[in-house]
Amino acid sequence: MPGPDFLDLPARTAKPRRTGITHVLDAGIPLRQAADLLDMCGTYVDVWKLGWGVAYLDPNLDAKLELLAAHRVLASPGGTLLEIAWSQGRSAEFLGWAQRAGFPCVEVSAGTVPMDAAAQAGLIAEAAERFIVLAEVGAKDPAVRLTPDDWAAAVTRGLEAGATWVIAEGRASGNVGIYFASGGVREDVVEAMVAAAGTDSLVFEAPREEQQAWFVRRFGPDVNLANIRPAGALGLETLRLSLRADTYDASSASPVAACRT
Repeated sequence: MPGPDFLDLPARTAKPRRTGITHVLDAGIPLRQAADLLDMCGTYVDVWKLGWGVAYLDPNLDAKLELLAAHRVLASPGGTLLEIAWSQGRSAEFLGWAQRAGFPCVEVSAGTVPMDAAAQAGLIAEAAERFIVLAEVGAKDPAVRLTPDDWAAAVTRGLEAGATWVIAEGRASGNVGIYFASGGVREDVVEAMVAAAGTDSLVFEAPREEQQAWFVRRFGPDVNLANIRPAGALGLETLRLSLRADTYDASSASPVAACRT
């Protein structure tokens, strides 16, 4: 039976979409659980990242990629896996494996092994010949404090190298990168990135619900968000559609002050 349609809700883009994407992080969930989750919320999931090196170890990888394709969800291996391959001089082998496996996307990050900006840009350009590329910017180390201008320059480099989207680092913990240790949003960093590239090409890692609410209230229901738990995709959609107190009537509200430090 079709779902209800009696409420006036914010307009949302439909799949396949470039904006308003929900990018989930699979930390190694079983195939059957993934199938159940996609049956429930596959309509609201756009990119499914098999985090870290999970894709390299998952014995059901082929079946999971087929499942994701059937739900029109773009699959991506974790950026850490490509970084490790690159550090061992095996990035070409990684890209060949990812293509044969059937990944439509790859993530090019530089947060685990030492990789300068020129090397990351070259890797983005190489990957973009065969894949949709998500380029991650920002530092995973909380001791590294990049300036807003540093973030904006990194976003520009990633897009110029051929990335479709640039992911703003926040990690699964939501307390580094674009966040303070408290989890509050570094608004000056976010605004600098948006000034450099707009919101359509940016994907903000936002693992915490209060962070997701902040971005929806600041940029609207079609903001791109990542590092969402697969089981949290439906809950995020309620935030996007103002079906939660946190974002109710967000179109006329100011940014969430609680996310400030």
